This record gives sequence, C-alpha cells and structure tokens, in this order.
Amino acid sequence: MQNNPVGKFQLFPRKYGLFPYMWLIYIALPLFNIRHETGLKLVLGYAMIALFIVTYRQLYTVTGKAFSLWLALQLALIAALSLFYTPYNLYMGFFTANFIGWYTDHRQFNVAMGAFAVVEIVPMLISARGMTADDFIMTVPFFTLMLASPFGIRSMARKQSLERELAEANLQIKELVKREERMRIARDLHDTLGHTLSLITLKSQLVEKLVVKDPERAQTEALEIQRTSRAALRQVRELVSDMRAISVAEGIAEAQEMLRSADISLRVEGDAGLEGLSDLTQNILAMCLKEAVTNIVKHSKASRCLVTIDITDAVVLLSVEDDGIGLPSERESALTGALRPGNGLKGMAERLSLIEGSLTVESGPSRGTLLRISVPLIVKDRKEGETV
Repeated sequence: MQNNPVGKFQLFPRKYGLFPYMWLIYIALPLFNIRHETGLKLVLGYAMIALFIVTYRQLYTVTGKAFSLWLALQLALIAALSLFYTPYNLYMGFFTANFIGWYTDHRQFNVAMGAFAVVEIVPMLISARGMTADDFIMTVPFFTLMLASPFGIRSMARKQSLERELAEANLQIKELVKREERMRIARDLHDTLGHTLSLITLKSQLVEKLVVKDPERAQTEALEIQRTSRAALRQVRELVSDMRAISVAEGIAEAQEMLRSADISLRVEGDAGLEGLSDLTQNILAMCLKEAVTNIVKHSKASRCLVTIDITDAVVLLSVEDDGIGLPSERESALTGALRPGNGLKGMAERLSLIEGSLTVESGPSRGTLLRISVPLIVKDRKEGETV
C-alpha cells in the first residue's frame, strides 16, 4: 500500500497508473443490465453497484485481513446482482478474479478461489434452464476464462516477485563482492607496503641525523632509501596488476545496460577493443565512461547517447555525447552545484591524471553535453624512465 501525505486523497495508488481507472469503464455493463428495473429494486441495484465500486477501490488500498473482508463483500454483491437481477452480471467476476490472483499464500488463494467458483457457478446453473444453445456458445468461453484468470495473474505476480528478489540478491552479492575486494586490497596494502614504508621512515630519520655527523654514511643510507622506494613501487604495480581491470568493451556493455534501464538508446562508433592498450589505461577509461553515463542518466533527461572511440599514433580519444538539456547556466551552477567536483568530474580528472590524460566538458553540436577524454598511448615515468 502506498503511503500518502496526511489529508491528500487519492482514488487509486499512483504505482498502478491508469489501469484501475480503465477498468471502471466496465461498470457501465451492470448499470445497463438493470436499466429496465423499477422502484425499490432499481434503487437497490444502483446502491449495490455503487458499493461494488467502493470495494473495487478499497481492494487496491488495503492489505491483510481487511483485503479478504472487502473481497468477500464484493463476491456477495456479485451473487446478489446475478441471482436477483440478471445472470449477465456474473461477468463482474473479472474484477474479483484480478484481486484473487494477488494472494501469495497458497491456502488463502485456494479459499478465495473456491468461494469465487461457487459465486459464479451456482447462478450460472440456476439460469441455465432459460439459456439457448447460442447463449451457451457465447457464455462458456468467457466464463471459463474468468475462472482461469486468477491462476495466470497469480503466476505473473509470483514471477515479478521472484524477479524483484533476484535483483535484490544480485545487488547484495555485488555489495559483498565490493566489500570483500576492499578488505583484500587493504590487507595486501598493509602486508605489502606497511613494513617497507616504515623502513623508509626510519632510514630518512637516520639520514637527517647523519647529514652533519657522517655525510658519507648519510649518502649511503639515501641510496638505500631509493632502492627501497623502487622496491615499494614494484610491489604496488604487482598489486595493481593482480586486481581485475575492467576493459573499455566491458565498460560499454555495463553502460548499455544502465542506459537501457533509463530508456536511453546507445550508439557506439569506433573499436572498443583497443588492443595493445594497458590494463591500467583501459580500467581508468572504463571507470570514466561509467561516471559519464551515470551523469547522463541522473541529470541529462536525454533520449540518445553516442560514444565515440578514436585511436591515433599518439593518443586515445573517447567522447560521450547526449541530446539532453545540456550544461546549466552560470547562475544554475552557482545555485545547484552542477558540474562541480562533487558530481564526479573531479574524480574523473584525478583518475586521468594518473595516466596523463585530459578531460573537457562542453555543449554538444546541437544540444546536450559533450564530454571528451584524451589519453596518451604510452606514458613514461620522467624520473625513472619506466613505463607505467
């Protein structure tokens, strides 16, 4: 049941959309069926139909025992309108069939289904004597469909419930995997670098003391610090290489899934394979792509997204363009903080700085936003001459 603010009335919960309102059109059928009645019987007929509408509304808003009570009242109204007015009012059971399918408890479903069958079959048998062969041909298929529909509705509801549970379970698994990965990285960093960094700290303190007293020994210790720091750098690289790097192709696949859930189409131009590109560079580009797509889904109100990949002799160019509302004005940026570091652009720039990449954000050719990323193919450590 959807909670509404106090004092704000809703005929039906918003989560059901227009579906409950559309079904109200079929209330015209029982109103048409009793139009020939007169006097008190006509008044009582309209009153029961009005009460039926109330039960229809309540069944969308209540749960638990109240749901079963309103359902029982609805069945009683169908029985009365079918027995004392016209058997064609049995078709009002299509309303009830929908709600019976909502029962998740097997026993409750069977009880409600048994009561529904009795309410529908008994008036049908009583009126069968006055029905012609053509009446049977017209009635039996709809009657059978009405009795079978709760099973289909219940099966569909169970499928949707299982899909929600599966999605929640997958989300929990992803969170557990992330948590375990963080713990593993923390352990590896502590075990791998803790001793080395402590050693560097002690030796640097020793060098500080020996600079005046024994310069030659201080120079020897400084060289030892350099060797130790290089060893630490190798350890960091080994640790990074052991981590699972996400390729750009995998990042595009994840982006496509995210955009599809937001009803945004994706078109990719260029080769996402990027053969020969290091795992570190691919991983950083994939994370930047994910951040860019996340911003599109959250802020752009776009319907299309274009990812372009271009590789030259010197750089890799990755651009992400959307057809959304575009960049905010300076005043909007000041008020909302849009396109500030908190929105992820700072994190993208920091990641790209590790591989000497650059990031620019500008308005698209027609409208929307265009994000450009440029990364050198080979990055050298200027001090040591080693490839990162």
